[in-house]
Amino acid sequence: MSEERWVAVSELLGEELSDLRLRVLAGESHLDNKIVNPRVQKPGLAFAGYYAYVKPGRVQIVGESETEYLKTLEPEERQERFEGITSLPVPVFVITKGIAPLPGFLLACQRRELPVLSSSELSSTVIKRISYFLEDHLVPSTTLHGVLLEIYGLGVLLIGESGVGKSESALVLISRGHSLVADDRVTVKRYPSGELVGYCEGPLRHHMELRGIGIINLQDLFGLAAVREQTAIDLVIELEHWESGQAYDRLGLDETLFDILDTPVPYIRMPVALGRNVSILVEIAARNHVLKLQGHHSAREFAKKLEEQLERNRSRQLLEG
Repeated sequence: MSEERWVAVSELLGEELSDLRLRVLAGESHLDNKIVNPRVQKPGLAFAGYYAYVKPGRVQIVGESETEYLKTLEPEERQERFEGITSLPVPVFVITKGIAPLPGFLLACQRRELPVLSSSELSSTVIKRISYFLEDHLVPSTTLHGVLLEIYGLGVLLIGESGVGKSESALVLISRGHSLVADDRVTVKRYPSGELVGYCEGPLRHHMELRGIGIINLQDLFGLAAVREQTAIDLVIELEHWESGQAYDRLGLDETLFDILDTPVPYIRMPVALGRNVSILVEIAARNHVLKLQGHHSAREFAKKLEEQLERNRSRQLLEG
């Protein structure tokens, strides 16, 4: 069973939405209310008495049209609507265009422990920005141990046990002109489109840990082109220590997949042994994957040519026999 994801109302007041200049009008002590739905709502129908229209866990946007409608109601009826909507599972109201809340609304929200925020921006702007923010924060996510690189425009995730050489291989690839997205801890989000996007959180961004050297800043060492903020994950390569007698894929005919957040990603097991240039092999694997995406599957084309040659030989033997 998947864990419920939510965003606290207080997070709307953070740096990411600072352009909305949101301020608290009521409910300061209840900013921990949970927003669980990325879609925001304008509660016009609810103010008209259709309360079933209000969906739990959504931000409710109160704009000019809602306010002007409420002004047409008698004070008693308007207060009845305030009491009705504030009794529903609403995490927060956001009033737009700097509109002053109507008498009785803030008091009703206070009684129900509902925060009320205000923005001077247009409703359309507030809806767009908050929807984007919530969609980004409420999508499924996970953290993986590995190194995420952008190679030839592909997001390539290197995984494997500690000490197998992921960071060292990545450093060589960066020196060859490719880019680092995240080292050691890769945060991955799955968006509604199914796309997996990986990035680095916190102070580790643009940094890499190398045993014997310590923490280095890739942007300072190699320039802006050496780092990327995020990338879609297109290919997973697992580096593992070479084991004698272990069967490894030699032709590449059968494609295997690696699941991240229930989403399959093309996957390659790559043995690491003394004398193997792993960085070059990773680069070639990325190049080969680009060719596959373009419809050129080298292993299958080789197998087809080999089968055709064998068939010609068999036919020749039959004729000669």
